[in-house]
Amino acid sequence: MTRTWFITGASSGLGLEMTQQLLAQGDTVIATLRRPGTLTQLEQKYRERLDAVQLELVEPESIVSAVERAFERHGRIDVIVSNAGYGLFGAAEELTNEEIDRQIATNLTGSIHLIRAAMSHLRRQGGGRIVQVSSEGGQIAYPGFSLYHATKWGIEGFLESVAQEVAPFGIDVIIAEPGPTGTNFGANLVQAIPLDAYAETPAGAVRRAISDGSFEIKGDAVRAVSAMISAAESEEPPLRLTLGSTAYSSISKALSARLSALEAQRDVADSADRQDL
Repeated sequence: MTRTWFITGASSGLGLEMTQQLLAQGDTVIATLRRPGTLTQLEQKYRERLDAVQLELVEPESIVSAVERAFERHGRIDVIVSNAGYGLFGAAEELTNEEIDRQIATNLTGSIHLIRAAMSHLRRQGGGRIVQVSSEGGQIAYPGFSLYHATKWGIEGFLESVAQEVAPFGIDVIIAEPGPTGTNFGANLVQAIPLDAYAETPAGAVRRAISDGSFEIKGDAVRAVSAMISAAESEEPPLRLTLGSTAYSSISKALSARLSALEAQRDVADSADRQDL
């Protein structure tokens, strides 16, 4: 069975890898990108099944226009993949107002607008799948990535609620959580101007690891994308899909620590309940 996919951020990284795998297996892809012409070779090879569409994720009107055009042109779209985004590194104090606003507008607000724009179409066609590419950073946090984590934790909370809202319409949600993966994420990482005060802090240590290449990256982009595609094609997809041993380990440790802390607070929680007199 062939499917039609709508993918944001398809010109590089996981989005490009997903586009290539889907086209190779015979599916149709509406690939959105900021700069026209970046998928020229693929367009020439897959003329009938690749529709490259310009989209600016920080402009809601551009998102709505691209989604409307895609459904008008292709009819049914089976899977919406919200993949576009980038990383912003810097201790919270180091970040500028402009860096903060653009990170939120791209990673969080842009994804929300995309999903909202597609919702009525998916509902009218009787269902579909939404795949949100988050990261292990939607469940855990590294020093120096506070705003990046804010967007990932935010989109995961948004979608956990949305998944419950749209389940009656046959719409499934998958939140993909890859660990550090071998893409060009690091090359596209925006770094704030550092303050000397943070040089010898955990944030400074992470900055040095990124700069000297010692920040460990185990994830394989090809395998991660293949797992996302398989999940989206399955009959009962998981709400969360953890990808890579680093993500599994770090998220498991974080969840175990939270559970232990929660159990330690049980008496306090119980005492906060209203007592009937």
